[in-house]
Amino acid sequence: MSRLHVVTGKGGTGKTTVAAALALALAAEGKRTLLVEVEGRQGIAQLFETEALPYEERKIAVAPGGGGEVYALAIDAERALLDYLQMFYKLGSAGRALKKLGAIDFATTIAPGLRDVLLTGKACEAVRRKDRAGRFVYDHVIMDAPPTGRITRFLNVNDEVAGLARIGPIHHQAQAVMRVLKSPETAVHMVTLLEEMPVQETVDGIAELRAAQLPVGGVVINMVRPEILGAAAVEVAANGRRAEVARTLAQALERTGFGGAHRAGLAEDLVDPLVAQAREHTERIALEHSGRTELAGLGLPTYELELLGDGVDLAGLYRMARALRKQEWL
Repeated sequence: MSRLHVVTGKGGTGKTTVAAALALALAAEGKRTLLVEVEGRQGIAQLFETEALPYEERKIAVAPGGGGEVYALAIDAERALLDYLQMFYKLGSAGRALKKLGAIDFATTIAPGLRDVLLTGKACEAVRRKDRAGRFVYDHVIMDAPPTGRITRFLNVNDEVAGLARIGPIHHQAQAVMRVLKSPETAVHMVTLLEEMPVQETVDGIAELRAAQLPVGGVVINMVRPEILGAAAVEVAANGRRAEVARTLAQALERTGFGGAHRAGLAEDLVDPLVAQAREHTERIALEHSGRTELAGLGLPTYELELLGDGVDLAGLYRMARALRKQEWL
């Protein structure tokens, strides 16, 4: 069976970007990966600067190092249900009629657990699929999953459909999905930032996954900013050596062409705002250290990705993929 990587995180942490970078990283050395989107946002297409993904698997990138391939798929619950009805009930044109009548929207609305079975089921089918030679089609399947707040419910499809169908095809489909999701080849990875709320949501999410006996993988700390100043440097600037700081600033201003008679006064005016910014920086660093300590207490593999100041474009994705490879993501 291929390996399934489920990527989740609090909104705003960059989980879709990390999922895309992970797909590139795992596709290195000639491997083939499938990147799956289940929320209908077309975020993967935007990241890879391609047209909207259809309900079919499409090659979207070649990975660095060995020419591995990245395929992508945007799973649509309605189309997945039509496939499901055709597979188990051979409805054919009757299924298309149901779509026109709005019956499919009605079914997935009154039974949200069914929707999740359809979405996860399509990804799990890709995990199990083999070619004519008996080899698995994909080495890795990466799912850009819903946010942390609902990831356990999304993945725990057996419980979600228990009240809907205790026997029959839907029940068997849910059991087949759970066998994949709880297998040793599956891992749920959390994406977080070194901020209080994302860290806490990560800790809570992992506790929920463990309680549901779903396999937890690693933690990806995204958008890590460099530590520019230490607390000692800030205190030196703020206490007792302001004149020295002002002279240093005056010299710097002179080199940039802002010198002259008023440069000393201008430098003096800049000292307090710069010191205030430096203090804010060190306070942030202290909070980040606290977040790292809390995440380390989870006892999980942890990976870090630096903040890309100009945003994430296609080149940035490849850069993130290389960073994950260097950290020996397996």
